[in-house]
This record gives sequence, C-alpha cells and structure tokens, in this order.
Amino acid sequence: MKYSKTTYRLLTVALATFLLGSCQLGKHYTRPDLKLPETLDSLSVDTASIGDYAWEELYTDTTLQALIRKTLTYNKDMLIAAARVKELAASKRIQVANMLPQVGLRVYAERERENYGGNHYSMDDEFDLKGTVSWEIDLWGKLRWAKDKSVAEFLGSIENQRALKMSLIAEVAQSYFELVALDNELSIVKQTVDARRESLHLARIRYEGGLTSETAFRQAQVELARTATLVPDLERQITLKENEIAFLTGEYPHHINRSVLPEDVMFPVSLPVGLPSSLLERRPDVRQAEQALIAANADVGIAFTSLFPSLTLNASYGGESDLLSELLKSPWHLLSANLLQPVFTWGKNRARLKAQKAALEGATHQYEKVVLNAFKEAYNAIAEFNKIKEIYETRLRLEQSSKSALDLAQLQYMNGVIAYMDLLDAQRGYLEAQISLSNAIRDKQITMVHLYKALGGGWKE
Repeated sequence: MKYSKTTYRLLTVALATFLLGSCQLGKHYTRPDLKLPETLDSLSVDTASIGDYAWEELYTDTTLQALIRKTLTYNKDMLIAAARVKELAASKRIQVANMLPQVGLRVYAERERENYGGNHYSMDDEFDLKGTVSWEIDLWGKLRWAKDKSVAEFLGSIENQRALKMSLIAEVAQSYFELVALDNELSIVKQTVDARRESLHLARIRYEGGLTSETAFRQAQVELARTATLVPDLERQITLKENEIAFLTGEYPHHINRSVLPEDVMFPVSLPVGLPSSLLERRPDVRQAEQALIAANADVGIAFTSLFPSLTLNASYGGESDLLSELLKSPWHLLSANLLQPVFTWGKNRARLKAQKAALEGATHQYEKVVLNAFKEAYNAIAEFNKIKEIYETRLRLEQSSKSALDLAQLQYMNGVIAYMDLLDAQRGYLEAQISLSNAIRDKQITMVHLYKALGGGWKE
C-alpha cells in the first residue's frame, strides 16, 4: 500500500507533536540530603517501632477508646481536613483534564431583519451546528508540572489529615489521663479535709482540756480552711478538662465518663523506636512537608516552561446555513493552530521564575525544619520514657516514707511527745507526697502518649 505525500506529512507532524509532548523540561524533585543520625535510641537499633502499633493496642481503656473514635468521627478539624482532601482531589482532576483535548458543541440560531429605508425589509438569518475540539500540546511539560503540583497538594492534604489524626489521638489521650489524675487528686484532697476535721476536733478537745494552747487549736482551724480551698479549684479544673474533651469530640460540654487512676502503669524495660529513616516515612507531618516541597518544585517547573511558546490545536466541524432546513446540507470545517511566544514582557516571566525558585528554597528549609522538630520530639520523648520509671519509684518511696512519718507523728502527738506544728508538717508532707505520686502515674501515661506520637503512631497506610 502506497501513501501520499500529504499522508506522510500528517504522520510526520503527529509524530513530532507526540515526541515534543513527551518532554518535560526542568529539574525533577530529589529529596534533600538530611544526614540523619544513625540511631534514635542507644538502647535499641531494631527496625521495628512502637509507632507501627495501632492506637487500640496502646490505649486499652475502653472508655478512652470510645472517646478517640468519637473524636476521629465528629471532631470539626477532622471534618474540615476531610473536606479539604475532597477539594484538592477535584482540583487534581481538573489539572489532569487540562492535558486532554477539550470537546465542545455549538448550537447557534439568529433571525435578523434589516430595513435601511423605503420600508424594504431584508432577511439575514444564520443557523450553526458545530462540534469543536481544542488541544493544548504540552510541548515543554508545563501542563505536566501543573498536574504534578496538584497531585502533591492532594497527597499533602491526605498527610495533613493523618497528622491531625495523630495529634488528636494524642490530645484526647493526654486530656483523658489528666482528667483521671484530677479525679484522684480531688479524692486525696477530700480525704485530707476529712482528716483535718478530725484533727481539729482532737485539737479542740485537747485545748478545752488544757492539754494544749489556743495557738494549736487555731492552727488546726487554719489548716482545715487552707486544705478546703483546694476542693473548688480542683472541681473547676475538672469541669474545664471535661469541656475540653467534649470540644475535641465535637460535642457540647457535658459530663465525661472515665475510669479510676491505676495504682501504677507497668512499662517494659525498653521499647522499640525504630531507625531514623523510618521516622521520615512514618510521621505524616514530615510527609506533608515533603509534599509541599514537591509542589514548590513543580511551581518552578511551571514558571520555567512558561518562558517557551505554547501550541494549541483547534478543529471545528459541522454545518452553517441561512436556512434551518438546509443546515445539514451545508458542511463546514476549520483547522487551526495557535503558537503563543512570549516576546517582550518587561522581565515578568523571568521574575516569576526567580520568585518560584526563592519559594522552593524556603520550602526546602521548611522541610528541614519539620524534620529537625520531629527528631527533637522523638529524642525528648525517649529521654522522658527512660527517666519516668525512676521518677515514679522515687516518688513512691517518698509517699511511703511520708505515710510512716505521719503515723509516727500522730502517735507522738497523742502522747504529748511532739507539738502540733510538728504534726502539721507531717500531714502537709504526706499530702504533697500523695499528689506527687498521683502526678507521677499520670506522667507515666502521658510519657507513653508523647513517645507514641513522636514516633508517628496513630494511623495506618
């Protein structure tokens, strides 16, 4: 079979257009060299990490699990982030569609009557039915850079949603543990108030019996009043913490159900934290920052390819007639190509390229900053985890010693061996030791929350 010269020319033009459309000028993205440390924890170099666990495995309290699920479903920030993902998914589809031919249909009808004097009307009707095709050939890759940018922004929105989920899980868990600790502290204070009332009653009996001075009796009154002032303040903090949790779950303020504070939180000797490189892959805030860097690199590509001419092919086919009955009998077609070349724009396009390169430099530094912050949080959380057990044990010994000292002081005071002020000192020391131990248990739970979040736990691929 022989082909005409015209056919060869058309094939040549089509092949050249395809080859030109396959190139994408500009520097493609490569991840910056971050020179990561070799390990996250000197005690472990295992590739496994606690961040790989599902949050249900870490937070076994069913009440807390219910609060987290409710937060992930109804929290307003989560709903906003989900809407943002949908928005950028649609924007991504727009950029993909821009790379394809645009097909349209034009239906036009016009009835015109002209009269230039003398009462002589003339008709000048027009009827059009045309199909149109317009296609911008991506000669230098500008449209592909725009598509790459939209994809990066879409993926960044997904990472933002994951980062928000990770943060909300940590925030709800921490607030819950703080609320339970406040309940325990309030219980300790109320028990101490009851003990102070008994001490006041005893001081009154001893004062009225002439065994002690009025000073000891008045001091017992002061101590009871001082301890009682702690109750409303703790109740206020509990209400505020309940309101905070209700807000996180997307609800109006109400009572929050919770369990009681455990006597202790058992930790294993060490926990796997994984390797530094895995931290970059696991933490969604780092992944989001990298997607922003990819989008900034695509912006540079768009600005660079905008310096070159763009080619748009247009084709129309249909019918055109001054009589509607003759419309389909009057074929009409048009083929055209538009070549737009920036000739002289007073340096606007080059300035845009410089601006995007500067924006890329800033995005690079922002990415490096996010990575540094991720490692700072991970190292801080590991340091807390390694020390919190020692802190708890010292406070437990303090609480036990204070209890023994208080029991001895009460016995000595009853036998008149020590003064009432000495008994008060023992009572105050025991109250502080009890609250300190309660806070240590709370801090052990919160330390695990911080470590889990720092290692990127709380979501799955």
